[in-house]
Amino acid sequence: MSRVSPGTAAWVLGISTALFGTLSSAASTVATSTQIMSLCQPAATSPSAKQLLAAAKRHLGDGNHALPHLHTEGTLPNQGIREQSIEAEKDWPVLRQAALAWRLSADPHYLQQVDEGLTAWTSTYQPDFNPIDETNLDQLIDAYTLTASELRPETREASRAFLRKLGNGYLEQIRQFHGSKSSKNINNWQSHRVKLVTLAAAALADRAMLEQAFQLFEQQVADNLLPDGSVFDFRERDALHYVVYDLEPLVQAALAAKPYGIGDNWLGYTAPGGASLGRSLDWLVPYASGQRSHEEFVHTSVKFDRDRAHVGESGYSGSWEPKSSNKLYWLAAQLDARYLSLARQLAPYPQDWIGACYLK
Repeated sequence: MSRVSPGTAAWVLGISTALFGTLSSAASTVATSTQIMSLCQPAATSPSAKQLLAAAKRHLGDGNHALPHLHTEGTLPNQGIREQSIEAEKDWPVLRQAALAWRLSADPHYLQQVDEGLTAWTSTYQPDFNPIDETNLDQLIDAYTLTASELRPETREASRAFLRKLGNGYLEQIRQFHGSKSSKNINNWQSHRVKLVTLAAAALADRAMLEQAFQLFEQQVADNLLPDGSVFDFRERDALHYVVYDLEPLVQAALAAKPYGIGDNWLGYTAPGGASLGRSLDWLVPYASGQRSHEEFVHTSVKFDRDRAHVGESGYSGSWEPKSSNKLYWLAAQLDARYLSLARQLAPYPQDWIGACYLK
């Protein structure tokens, strides 16, 4: 039973007829005639559709918890605003889930939930351009991309302004590096910057920004991924956790950019030194398949890793858990079917949003 307040009934009634008539083009066209392209094409025949719709219904009455600032990077439990930030960020997967539920069901209550959530966050949150704090904004970007054509005009324009601020802000930050190869300019931080710029550009259908994103991707492949397939972070942190954390955002960037045909095959792009995203995914395969094991963070050079292990945070000591790479390989399988059998080994079914987006 819907938990949307009676005061919103007029809003719902006013858009419902249009929604049912334009659902098929909801992710591809906005009022400004800008074509937004996405590999994510939700279908009611998806094996994840029923599960996702049930979950979305449970969260239909959830409120918004937008904050002007978030900070989790480099913090241990109960430090600073870590807990408040984690709690507020729970809005984002709910909004993506609602966007997918709308695409699957055409129920206008879900569209309203997304519209209100985007309004709350884009009018409140001030980007700090810390890519670890902000990497999960991909969920909010997905929610916009899936609903852009049918949002209220003011919500759509506010969202586009927010995405442009986000993308341009990261581009400006990267320009300020001036070629510096210091750790945070080439490690997983940069992989997450590349993801955020690419997803913002794809959601805006901004081909010029996408071209810049691909240049950043090329540079990150050259700087971070090594010719043998390992990554810079593995040498620095001695942890497969950080291999996944490096590769996952790059795969997400490749998925977002693919429909636009910019840079052709990002997965197969090979840097002059021989590194490629595909080669790094292949390097991790023996660990993900269980053929090899790895004790995590034993020789890390980063004190924060030892601090997290000391307070008992899961995953920062002991053997690496292969199943923690299931999202990475389910996403990679959408770009290269060679990874599908491994993805299924790691998890018979992907996270419901991945299944709803990509599996028919």
